[in-house]
Amino acid sequence: MKKFAFVFPGQGSQSVGMLDGWADHPVVAQTVAEASEALGENVGQLIKEGPKEALALTTNTQPVMLVAGVAAWRVWQAEGGALPDAVAGHSLGEYSALVASGVLTLAQATPLVRLRAAAMQDAVPVGTGGMAAVLGMDAVKVQAICAEVTAQLGGAEVVEAVNFNDPSQTVIAGSKLAVEKACEAVKAAGAKRALPLPVSAPFHSSLMKPAAEKLKAALADLSFAAPQIPVINNIDVTVQTDADAIRDALYRQAFGPVRWVECVQAIKARGVSHLVECGPGKVLMGLTKRIDADLTGAALYDPATLADVKELLA
Repeated sequence: MKKFAFVFPGQGSQSVGMLDGWADHPVVAQTVAEASEALGENVGQLIKEGPKEALALTTNTQPVMLVAGVAAWRVWQAEGGALPDAVAGHSLGEYSALVASGVLTLAQATPLVRLRAAAMQDAVPVGTGGMAAVLGMDAVKVQAICAEVTAQLGGAEVVEAVNFNDPSQTVIAGSKLAVEKACEAVKAAGAKRALPLPVSAPFHSSLMKPAAEKLKAALADLSFAAPQIPVINNIDVTVQTDADAIRDALYRQAFGPVRWVECVQAIKARGVSHLVECGPGKVLMGLTKRIDADLTGAALYDPATLADVKELLA
């Protein structure tokens, strides 16, 4: 069998009915039931019926994306799929990766990501923060421009590079004014586009530090198991096995950048040739192609793609 890794998507890949492809698969139904019990609400109904606006609320998006990723992972296991050589997740997806690796149970992770989402939303009043995707510019140049704009605004307003998604796509975040100024500056400096993102908070920026403190307290109360599969984390691009080190990485991830390009490169360095996006959508597949054309990307989100992945990896 080919060497492969599973990667889990984060916010933005959600859609109403995203588990419908699994129909009444008992493993998926059990996963949804577990999450619903842990949250005290009907997660399955929210995923199946929406509405889209409710699914897009950060406090809902994070739990439902966790559930969708874990459901696909559990089906893979139930249908005889081999263990991957590594796992990773983009932002929120790191929590799905930790459940897949056995570090956290779904019952632990579901309320945890709900708390994380609520804390992030509360950290910055709606309308005062922003995010934008900068396309067609080297990440180092984007970082330099963000630093210049922050300095020009006197430090009261801040903008930072927070998601290094592929070699020519970097997401910036911070206070609304600073993000707007940075968008103007990167376009003037030659970026192809600077697209404001429809998000409710400046995720992964230093403005999320108050949210991270709330998350830190919640993480301290949870018992972590030893990972059964190496998890490459976002913040340091390392594999941690110590529980306190994993907690600290999750804490810092909340207000630090998602180093996705380096995560994918680190996975390849382990001898992996195939990356399987486990969960709804194909966002990470697209990024994989742009990060390293030698890597083969695949998606796993319904019975047909499950069969395709099994054949691909055989």
